[in-house]
Amino acid sequence: MVLDRINAVNDIKKIDPEDYPALAEEIRQFLIGHISKTGGHLGSNLGTVELTMALHLSFQLPEDKIIWDVGHQSYTHKLLTGRKDQFDNLRKFGGMSGFPKRKESDCDSFDTGHSSTSISAGLGLVKARDIQRQKNSVISVIGDGSLTGGMAYEALNNAAKLETNFIIVLNDNNMSISENVGGISKYLNNIRTADAYLDIKEGVYNTLKDMPKGNRIVEGIRKAKSGFKQLVVPGMFFEDMGITYLGPVDGHNIPSMLRMFQEAKRVRNTVIVHVITQKGKGFEPAERHPARFHGAEPFDIETGIPLKPRTTANYTDIFSTVMCKLGARNEKVVAITAAMPDGTGLKRFRNMYPDRFFDVGIAEEHAVTFAAGLAVGGLKPVVAIYSSFLQRAYDQIIHDVCIQNLPVVFAVDRAGIVGSDGETHQGIFDLSYLSSIPNMHVMAPKNKWELSDMMKYALSLNAPVAIRYPRGEAYAGLKEFRAPIESFHAEAICLEKDVCLLAVGSMVKTAEEVRDLIREAGYGCSLINARFVKPIDERAVEYAKKHHGITAAMEENVASGGYGERVREYFDTLPGEGELLNFAIPDEYVEHGNVDLLKKEIGIDAASIAGTILARLKERE
Repeated sequence: MVLDRINAVNDIKKIDPEDYPALAEEIRQFLIGHISKTGGHLGSNLGTVELTMALHLSFQLPEDKIIWDVGHQSYTHKLLTGRKDQFDNLRKFGGMSGFPKRKESDCDSFDTGHSSTSISAGLGLVKARDIQRQKNSVISVIGDGSLTGGMAYEALNNAAKLETNFIIVLNDNNMSISENVGGISKYLNNIRTADAYLDIKEGVYNTLKDMPKGNRIVEGIRKAKSGFKQLVVPGMFFEDMGITYLGPVDGHNIPSMLRMFQEAKRVRNTVIVHVITQKGKGFEPAERHPARFHGAEPFDIETGIPLKPRTTANYTDIFSTVMCKLGARNEKVVAITAAMPDGTGLKRFRNMYPDRFFDVGIAEEHAVTFAAGLAVGGLKPVVAIYSSFLQRAYDQIIHDVCIQNLPVVFAVDRAGIVGSDGETHQGIFDLSYLSSIPNMHVMAPKNKWELSDMMKYALSLNAPVAIRYPRGEAYAGLKEFRAPIESFHAEAICLEKDVCLLAVGSMVKTAEEVRDLIREAGYGCSLINARFVKPIDERAVEYAKKHHGITAAMEENVASGGYGERVREYFDTLPGEGELLNFAIPDEYVEHGNVDLLKKEIGIDAASIAGTILARLKERE
């Protein structure tokens, strides 16, 4: 096998060009085989096999720097830099990350995970190179989906001023996680389909080359800011900015890309190489269902069907159903997402109420301020964004929503530890950053029914509200406990003595297990569903301290600024000898791995919490 000859960085340069197609096919089969077992990002990686090969052939790593936007398309890059043997442990605890990691390889130039960052990072590396009088190339690879993010345009605006080489590769597959939206998508589509332009260009270039001094004329046209492309393709967006545009080029044709990258190296300013690829290429299920294979669970290679298909509803499903019902009851309810209608569960709402659904693209900041405008206009906006992505709109939540005390509901999906995607995707900060904002109300449901009740309550509150819920199966326990949602009121599940567990959201289920372990040890244990993180239920805290020797605050969030700290602030003002223990994520980033294993590692699983409480009880005796 050709792939067996790739054991270290730059080994691909030893491969005979005639073997490039065979290597590409072997890489695809390798990726399909391994990701079918481990899960991971399949579609994006299958689409960039030849592109990655061409980059590694054209540049010298690690001296030259490639920055992968988002980074979920970096699997081929990892293969070509000698990490083939690590794929068995892809995204597992202690194993290889599914994203570029500088600590993993000196060929990984920048840690990524969120979209629209690669141009900014690349520009920084370019300026660092020039200041230090180095000669290496810097290449930022960004997808057309990521190009809908505002940060990318901020960086492009800055990069347009460069008078030194900076290569931006636009990987255009017309497909982010969901269908691309907006003006830039339409613009790129016009370029992709400009067959007349491509035909004319090639025809003119070939004719000129046959003329005396024709090569010089062609070179002059290529270098001219207002040259041939400006004339044939009106309103050339990138060229108008002062950025040289090359392309489009077939992203599965290695010789064509090699020629294009050599041309890009010669440009003495910022240059965009527009590469057209097919997401999921080489695997029919991924080609037909690119969204499904963006982040795939282990699957059957023959059919593409998950090996463990879901049989129960997750929290996203519950949110989806509730939104459709709320939309039917109130025509003022509108939904906003940032390029994630499928992931957030809003696809059904979009189909039922297309005029009340808005996908703004990968633009979380815009999504929030847009929602604020909708609220001022008299509507009831619900903004559904993953916890780790909502971080990007912190200023807008403060400045545009909460200062005006607008009735915007934030459905914060993927809150808590999400597992295999690692540090960049763990939703472990939302309770802290949302609770820090005046006028914001923050809630977390214990089970699927409470999520439904909280959504209804949030829309009636006429104030900013955030409801955070985890990834995965919606908890169906404690069905008999469904006290009405009332402002600042916790819910007593059971009241005993000795220990009181104040648990938030997903930790209520864990608290049930903790309670069983404590009672087995011969102690009483109360369990209170906190419900509200901001404001906390002070009466529940008063009760806990008055009637229990130990109170335990439990949350799936970082300890700093979280629920436990808010409880502590009030708890310490109360009379009595009760002791408060906080169980939360320590002051560190949580890497990739199985969720249960990660919880055990950081000490917020049931056994760890119960063990700590029991040890403290014995010390107090």
